Amino acid sequence: MTADPPVRGHRVRIGFGFGGSTRQTGTYDVGPGGHGLLGSVVADLERLGYDSLWVSERATGQTLDPMVAMAYAAGCTERLKLGPAVLVLPGRNPVLCAKAMASLDRLSGGRLLPAFGLGIADAAEQQAFGVARADRAGWFDEALPLIRRLWTEDVVDHHGPRFHLDGVSVLPKPLQQPLEVWLGGSAASELRRCGRLGDGWLPSFIDPAGVASGIATITEVADDHGRHIEPGHFGALVPFVHRTIPERFAQRLRSRRPQVDLTEVVATGVGGLRVRVDELVSAGASKFVIFPLDEPDDWHATIEDVATEVLHLQS
Repeated sequence: MTADPPVRGHRVRIGFGFGGSTRQTGTYDVGPGGHGLLGSVVADLERLGYDSLWVSERATGQTLDPMVAMAYAAGCTERLKLGPAVLVLPGRNPVLCAKAMASLDRLSGGRLLPAFGLGIADAAEQQAFGVARADRAGWFDEALPLIRRLWTEDVVDHHGPRFHLDGVSVLPKPLQQPLEVWLGGSAASELRRCGRLGDGWLPSFIDPAGVASGIATITEVADDHGRHIEPGHFGALVPFVHRTIPERFAQRLRSRRPQVDLTEVVATGVGGLRVRVDELVSAGASKFVIFPLDEPDDWHATIEDVATEVLHLQS
């Protein structure tokens, strides 16, 4: 039984997340038809009318590099938007990052959705990016405003704690002006950062009450800093499982947020997505990334089933 349609004030958009559940060696290999798993997923998303593809980043995992995967997807599609879920900023050179993203936005015809984060609490990942956990926030807070300047200003001079630039230009500029940045996270510090630096909010593993309170906090902080975040730029990553939550995700959630009921933040079955998305829309969210936590037996069938359940919510 489905929930009654929620009252909506903003345009609902449904994206699909890819990469976090994939653990099988060879999953991405290109077969005789010229397309591996990613090519098949992208073709289905484009055909069915999904708003966007979001690609996970795990430097030490079996996922593809998100910039490479998004560039591949851009070349296979004409309409599908593309975002990393999320690109880890601490450890990246801001000039090279700005250049790569501007280039991708140009080549995709303005379809890039930049999304940045601090990175997960994982020793292997932190070693890969080479930034101590305690230093990540400072790196992020300096790098993101600098990247924005490189996207918009002809020549950039910058002298900060970590980066020193004299007369640096990034060309070509992104096609989208401005190129809006999405941030994740639901901790108090992450909500404040989004209010200060973000253009949109895309948290994960969050319940409707958390969405409503997060929107209120971000809006208040943005107002305090003389900024405005569009009311339609609040969303959520909506994870679901076909069977049970993989233990690696369950352990991570329990260690970070022991008070959270996993069933409140992870939908069970494709059929549970409609109710969960409706609840989040009622809480004020309108941009969603549907994300399978366990490996589907049939990716094509899963994408079709998700489309049947929730794509009609797009207005």
